[in-house]
Amino acid sequence: MAKILVTGGCGYIGSHTIVDLIQSGYEVISIDNNSKSNPDVLKGIEKITGKNVKNYRVDLCDFDDTHAVFQENEDIIGIIHFAAYKAVGESVERPIMYYENNLNSLINVLKCVRDFKIPYFVFSSSCTVYGNPDSIPVTEKTPTKPAESPYGATKQMGEQILKDFSRVFTDTKIISLRYFNPVGAHPSIEIGELPIGRPQNLFPAITQTAIGKLPKLVVYGSDYDTRDGSCIRDFIHVSDIAHAHTLALQFLENNKNTSNYEIFNLGTGNGVTVLEAIQAFERVSGLQLNYEIGPRRPGDVVAIYANNDHAVKSLGWKIQYGIDDMMRTAWLWEQKLKAQESANES
Repeated sequence: MAKILVTGGCGYIGSHTIVDLIQSGYEVISIDNNSKSNPDVLKGIEKITGKNVKNYRVDLCDFDDTHAVFQENEDIIGIIHFAAYKAVGESVERPIMYYENNLNSLINVLKCVRDFKIPYFVFSSSCTVYGNPDSIPVTEKTPTKPAESPYGATKQMGEQILKDFSRVFTDTKIISLRYFNPVGAHPSIEIGELPIGRPQNLFPAITQTAIGKLPKLVVYGSDYDTRDGSCIRDFIHVSDIAHAHTLALQFLENNKNTSNYEIFNLGTGNGVTVLEAIQAFERVSGLQLNYEIGPRRPGDVVAIYANNDHAVKSLGWKIQYGIDDMMRTAWLWEQKLKAQESANES
C-alpha cells in the first residue's frame, strides 16, 4: 500500500483529502502543528474510514523536525502539501507572518523531497494567483497578474519555487492544483470546516450567523460591476476538491504527465455571487439570513471562476455536488457543531 504524506492533514481540505486517499487504497500520514486546525478532526476521519491516521505535530518551518518525519517514514512515495496560512484578510494585516510561514514550510518540505527522492508532489495552490483577471473564466494559460493579497503572493511564489525545483530535480513530478472556493462538509457530516476565530470565508460566516454565533453577516461591497453588485466566486464542494488530489497523484503515478510541472484549475466553471450564495442558504435551510451590505474589503477580487476543462479531460475529474449540496452540508455541519457544544455544556 503506497504511503502518502499530507501536510496540514488536520485542516479543512487536508482532512477531506485524507478520507478520499484512504478510500482509494492509500496509506496516509499527516503533519500538522494544529496552529490553525483542530486535532479532533482525526476522530472524524476514523469514523468515516475506520483508519487511525498518525499525525506528527511538527512545525514545517523547523527543518530538523520535518526531516525527522521523513527519516521515520522512508517509504513515502508522494506528498500533498496543504500546510499554509490562508486567510486573505489576515494576510493583508500580517504579511510577514504569511511570507515566513508559507514559503519556509514549502522550502523545508522540498529539501526533504530532494533528500529522500520523493517521486510525486501535489501542491495546494489557489485561484488568487490570477489576481484580477482581464477575462473570465480563467484557464491554466490565463496570465497571472499582481496578487491582491500577501496570501495570493505566497501562492504565486510557491508555484515559481516548484517550477524552478522541477527543472533541476527531474526525478520528482509536480502538480499545482489551483482551487477556487472550497465549501461544504463531508456528506457523512463527520468532518467539515472548523475556522478558528471569526470566519474569513463566506460559507462558515453564513452558517455561523444563521446558528447565532455571529450577530449578522456583512456582505463586503454591493457596487462591483457584477449582475447584483456583489463579488462573484466559483464555489466548489470540498469533497470534489479532495478527490481531485487523489486523481492528480494517480495521474503522476501512471506517467500521464507531459512535463515535470503541471497546473490544473479546480472549480465548477460557474460563477456565483455572494448574494446568490445567501439565497441558496435561505432556500435549503428555510431560514431568512440576517445580513447587511458593508464597504468593500481590501484584497478581494471582483469576479473569478474557472475553466476546468483541463482537469476534467486529463484527470478524469467529475463534479458531484451543486451549490445546494454545498450549502446543505455546510448547514448540517454547523448544526452538528452546535449540538456538540450544547451537549458539552450540559
